[in-house]
Amino acid sequence: MQGAPFARTGRRVAGPAAVLLAAVLALSGCGASGDDAGSAADRGVVGPQQQKSGSGAGRAGAPAADAARPERQRENPKPSATHVIRTASLSVEVKDASKAAANARTAVQDAGGLVEKETTERIDSTRDSSHLVLRVPQESYDGVLRDLAGAGKLVSRTSAAKDVTDEVVDVDSRIATQRASVARVRKLMDRAGKLADVVTLEGELSSRQAALESLLAQQASLKDRTALATVTLDLVEPEAAGAADDDPGFPDAVAGGWHAFVTVLRWLAMAIGAAAPFLAVAAVLAVLWRLLRRRRGAQGG
Repeated sequence: MQGAPFARTGRRVAGPAAVLLAAVLALSGCGASGDDAGSAADRGVVGPQQQKSGSGAGRAGAPAADAARPERQRENPKPSATHVIRTASLSVEVKDASKAAANARTAVQDAGGLVEKETTERIDSTRDSSHLVLRVPQESYDGVLRDLAGAGKLVSRTSAAKDVTDEVVDVDSRIATQRASVARVRKLMDRAGKLADVVTLEGELSSRQAALESLLAQQASLKDRTALATVTLDLVEPEAAGAADDDPGFPDAVAGGWHAFVTVLRWLAMAIGAAAPFLAVAAVLAVLWRLLRRRRGAQGG
């Protein structure tokens, strides 16, 4: 009788314990599944149910974002730098070459440029000329050319522009590659343990360093020629009025004839002076010959 109640009591105790154990297992299973779902979401893994529920939003949102990004890029395109070498040559007739040269120097310096070369010389007793080589910033090139051409009467003007953008980009790229190559050789030298390896690497480093310096000099030359345009300016004073175009008149003809007459007389006098010694000797010989003839005639008579 006691065993039976005990058995019944055990069954009553075992029933609630099993339910509690099942609930705990269920809760831990839910927590594990929740953690897995959270970690999957963190990793960007979407389950089948989430794919079904969120596929529409994903398809709608992603293309919109992808479409908006290129549109913003089109609104603000990255400007591409253009490198151009500009040269010009001007010949201007001015009243005063020295004054015009001073004005040209001032105009170029005010624009941020410089005078690379200047030469002033006298053409004749009344005229001067100036030759200037000017370096002008690209942004002031057109304005300075207008000022220089307006300094007097424009005789001639030539200009040229050469796009060297590809050359500049190529040199920059080669410099970057050469610098990386030099850095690699330096690292190999730090690791080298044998003297022969060090000597070989030093020769290679010297060769690559020389190539790098040559590229840097080419880059500096391109930068200088593209930053500053070169303008060659010739300033010439006009000839005196009526000095070259007047036709010769009667006074000019008389003056020319007199000059020719005087020139002929001068040459004749020079010829007579040169022949005078010979004429004197000939005259003496002639006198002696006549005396001898008379004496012989008198003896024969």
